[in-house]
Amino acid sequence: MTAVFNITTSILGQPWRWRGGIAPGSGLDGRGDDEMLHHLFRARGAAPADFARLKIPTLRDWLPDPSIFRDMDAAATRLADAVAANEAIVIFGDYDVDGATSAAVLIRYLRMVGGTVGHYIPDRLLEGYGPSADALVALKTAGADLVVTVDCGTQGFEALAAARAAGLDVIVVDHHKAATALPVALALVNPNRLDEAPEAAAHGHLAAVGVAFLLAVALNRTLRQRGAFATHPEPKLTELLDLVALGTVADVVPLTGLNRAFVTQGLKVMRTRRNVGLTALIDAAGLSKPPGARDLGFALGPRVNAGGRVGQSDLGVRLLTSDDPAEAMALAAELDRLNIDRRGIEAAVTDEALAIADPTSNMAVALVAGAGWHPGVIGIVASRLKDRLHRPTIVIAIGDDGLGKGSGRSLPGVDLGAAVLAAKDAGLLIAGGGHAMAAGLTVAADGIDALAAFLNDRLAGAVDVAATARALDCDAAIAPRGVSLQLAETLEVAGPYGQGWSQPRIASGPWTAVDSRIVGEHHLKLVLSGADGARCKAIAFRHADTALGAAMLGARGRSFYVAGRIKRDDWKGEPSAEIEIDDIAWA
Repeated sequence: MTAVFNITTSILGQPWRWRGGIAPGSGLDGRGDDEMLHHLFRARGAAPADFARLKIPTLRDWLPDPSIFRDMDAAATRLADAVAANEAIVIFGDYDVDGATSAAVLIRYLRMVGGTVGHYIPDRLLEGYGPSADALVALKTAGADLVVTVDCGTQGFEALAAARAAGLDVIVVDHHKAATALPVALALVNPNRLDEAPEAAAHGHLAAVGVAFLLAVALNRTLRQRGAFATHPEPKLTELLDLVALGTVADVVPLTGLNRAFVTQGLKVMRTRRNVGLTALIDAAGLSKPPGARDLGFALGPRVNAGGRVGQSDLGVRLLTSDDPAEAMALAAELDRLNIDRRGIEAAVTDEALAIADPTSNMAVALVAGAGWHPGVIGIVASRLKDRLHRPTIVIAIGDDGLGKGSGRSLPGVDLGAAVLAAKDAGLLIAGGGHAMAAGLTVAADGIDALAAFLNDRLAGAVDVAATARALDCDAAIAPRGVSLQLAETLEVAGPYGQGWSQPRIASGPWTAVDSRIVGEHHLKLVLSGADGARCKAIAFRHADTALGAAMLGARGRSFYVAGRIKRDDWKGEPSAEIEIDDIAWA
């Protein structure tokens, strides 16, 4: 198929192609008609039979019967028994946004039905990821009758065996890759179990918070069947969807299928500002209008994450479960402060990692290690390097004890989580796990080279395919005058956008730059002029020191095409269209 605007090599060295190989029949003109929406749906791989429920994603259309998942009914029954007997329940969560929101969903629901519930979030630096034998046995000693792990536990073999020996019931609620063998648990609910039926495995794209919400649905049904709501109102599960939306977007899982309904409906709930903690977080982030999906990923999620990365690990859960406005305001302010600290630490580690990384290496996986790096930011740094190097990237922080804590980010089509599990099975890792696009691991410092060789051998083929297929996917090609506020608003109709359901990318031009300057933290701001008389603002984030930035700064007097997202800009209260640039190509 002909390349978009016949561009086969852009400034970033890639062709511009039609997303999904599907060129628009009549262009995107901002009218908002169904044909335009259907084109966007088709280009994202959706089946025509799903177009109607994709346009307005609702739980009624997408929510499965929770009983299709293995162990779901056993988990709901045990939790219902615990509520009825007033047993002490502890939600054991991961220290990231998915873990915090998963824990908050179950804590808030259990409070609604009169359960006695607390939480435990391990310290990232002192305890590491997932449940430990010491932590679970200590919870039992302190009086816990039932522990529910969320966003962790699928690889907790030793810890769960110790809990079983101590007489502690444990339910695992997770979404990470599972091996053939599973740890001993009263119930293990995970759509990515290898023994799941196809109907349940089809929901393997859920974040842990989505699985936790399904458990709440199953528990609610069990309690209803037992007559628990005969004397007081049944909880409104939809009030928890704001938390589900936040965890789903922040964990960068595909916004397809049920996840689209979770985020669409969750954003509606978030606008009501019922959750005191979320409201305080929104205000601390300085959001002046109701959050969209992008705000969840770039404004709210990083602040919740900051507690687990560089502060106190349970700050996020405490905030999201708080009903005290004063407490929530203080917690949100602390997370905002920690997020500022996190950005400074991240920038320093990123600079050091970039200095070490070899952009000319032929290794399939870029593996960078450094002593003294803060383990709390290595995941973000891995993401930054992956975008620069166009390869799966693992960043490892080596501690004084000789152990390396690593975090990796991958490319579409390269299953990094499965490769890390294979490395663990091969005896190369002390611990490890994850999913296709992200993984975490612990490795001895003297085993890093062997790990790099193993991952290179295992993933070289998939990375080669991904590199060969590298191109910039575009949804439409329009003249400069077609870039308008109306178009930006129309494109939002096919949202929410995120991982696996990309925001529409529009190719436009030819343009010339009448102004270009560096603003903020390495961003490039431009004013573009089209040959047809149109003018438009544009921005390229974090490209001031890249080849793309250099080209745009030197573009005066030259005509070029741009490819990027058309978004609404409300600067100074005067809405207009702005292009967020991903790439340019000379005309």
